[in-house]
Amino acid sequence: MKSLFDQVSYRCSKQVTESYSTSFSLATKMLDISIRQDIYNIYGFVRFADEIVDSFHDYDKASLFERFENDLDNALKKKISLNPILNAFQHTFHKYEIPIELVSAFMKSMKMDLTKEAYITEEEYKEYIYGSADVVGLMCLKVFVKGNMEQYNNLKDAAMALGSAFQKVNFLRDLKADFEGLNRTYFPNTNLNALDEAAKARIIEEIQEDFSNGLAGIVLLPKEVKFGVYTAYIYYYKLLKKLKNTPPLEIKNTRIRVANHQKMGLLVKSYLSCKFNLVIKPS
Repeated sequence: MKSLFDQVSYRCSKQVTESYSTSFSLATKMLDISIRQDIYNIYGFVRFADEIVDSFHDYDKASLFERFENDLDNALKKKISLNPILNAFQHTFHKYEIPIELVSAFMKSMKMDLTKEAYITEEEYKEYIYGSADVVGLMCLKVFVKGNMEQYNNLKDAAMALGSAFQKVNFLRDLKADFEGLNRTYFPNTNLNALDEAAKARIIEEIQEDFSNGLAGIVLLPKEVKFGVYTAYIYYYKLLKKLKNTPPLEIKNTRIRVANHQKMGLLVKSYLSCKFNLVIKPS
């Protein structure tokens, strides 16, 4: 039965989300149950593509990515895939009429990670951020507004800003893994061998602007999703605050985290803020 296979596919996407990101999984659980699975489906897809280019060092990444890309193309065209992650994603893709341009831009940025080691110009950097983060925010927004194009168009810029903020925070806290492990440099005009407070401050300021633009959209989100998105927002903002207070040398040599007990505190704070309509930038 196809329906049984679909259910297995959905459980796979949920398992991928819970296994790879406890924080994103926690935020997703705060969404209305009617859309939760679709966010798992999107996350599973983007996570698998990212894993190919970031983790499978003992294999031919280019060949694996090409196979994944072909499987994705067939899944979207034929509305089925024997890859359960792609089978789940194609369901959400068609259900919410996610523009193929968003998927293509994402895959383009992932493919760039196979060969590109440094983003020298602002144009290259913005193109990569758009494909690797902004479009993921837009895919999720398609689900959040349940097909309401007026809401989607009004919230597009905020969703992209929030996607950018989350991605840039990840870049900053993963400097060691990206620079030493993968030999990648994402931030343009920044010498990571000599990262200082001034360079870090410029990056932090850029991310804070993205957070401010993203928050403006969270306020306008449907109530079914506001709690979950705001939970993710204050978690990443907490990470940014910790990075801001961490010396550059320590950022380069360790991965900054938010402790589990702090995550629970942020969850309570998010719940109360949404309940009493006090969605504001954390102090």
